[in-house]
Amino acid sequence: MYEKKDNKSRVTPAATPLSTLGEFGLIDRLTRDIPRYHPETLCGVGDDAAVIRCGEEVLLVSTDLLVEGIHFDLTYTPYRHLGYKAAAVNISDIAAMNGIPKQMTVSIAVSSRFPAEALDELYDGIRLACEKYRVDLVGGDTSSSARGLMLSVTILGTASPGEVIYRGGARPGDLMCVTGDLGSAYMGLLLLEREKKVFEVNPGMQPELEGYEYQIGRQLKPEARTDIRNLLQTLGVHPTAMIDISDGLSSETLHLCHRSGTGCRLFEEKIPIDEHTRRMALDFNIIPTITALSGGEDYELLFTIRQEDYERIRETEGITVVGHMTASGEGKYLITTDGKQVPLSAQGWDGMREKETAL
Repeated sequence: MYEKKDNKSRVTPAATPLSTLGEFGLIDRLTRDIPRYHPETLCGVGDDAAVIRCGEEVLLVSTDLLVEGIHFDLTYTPYRHLGYKAAAVNISDIAAMNGIPKQMTVSIAVSSRFPAEALDELYDGIRLACEKYRVDLVGGDTSSSARGLMLSVTILGTASPGEVIYRGGARPGDLMCVTGDLGSAYMGLLLLEREKKVFEVNPGMQPELEGYEYQIGRQLKPEARTDIRNLLQTLGVHPTAMIDISDGLSSETLHLCHRSGTGCRLFEEKIPIDEHTRRMALDFNIIPTITALSGGEDYELLFTIRQEDYERIRETEGITVVGHMTASGEGKYLITTDGKQVPLSAQGWDGMREKETAL
């Protein structure tokens, strides 16, 4: 006979809100017990792309999902720019692994409020990115959506096994380097959001965007730093770890530290910020450093190198040494311009938060 149990005595586990986990905490929770069955799988979850042995080369695979209202706002995002950005941010993942992007698939779910012409423009942007980065669009899927637009992009790339750069290769003493400048994409977003609010109150007002082309371009049409692979090869430098800066310098630095088992010292005065972006931040009553640390969507590269490679990159335009790695027990700190040590925290964008707060 079945044993009769008193339902009142059962303890129901409390539900865990996704907002308490965050995006990366959720990924860790969902994938922590997933086994690997094939020796060809060299790297799975936890890096910018999966790494799969394929003959004498490795195959790099990454997927990204963009959801209307979460990742983009069609009030100020042209369809062509959205298509280009969706492709470029995935190509950036291959660049972060020091690979060569080769093929791409694009899947979309779209509601009936979108005309075919809107999707034509979306794919025009995707094709422009494929043309620039020499990537083949090889397939995908389409589906209806109850509301809004969603895009899922999968990018494939290749590299030789010795060329792949993971997040976990940094060691104490390695120098931290970033490409380009940081924070401009976030300031472009703030400007677009400000003008959207003005438009909602007064639809007859024209947006005041003149003079901010660089910041808006960094937000709406980012570029993947596929050029850095060849530059570093020319310099004779092989980074020990690398990641692309999609969620802000602070968050990405912590990812490298976590995967590499290190601490770090990041120096505020060394962080490269465009001068116009710096002035914009002050106009918005934001500390300029915050735009770089927590703004996100710059899609520059953060990488570490051995100290003996410093002379090779010291005079290289567009690469800035911003700090160094330390032993894991020495903590993870930002050294401010006045010499104070401030613990680094990941305050960048997180799609699992219940409500975004001002940075």
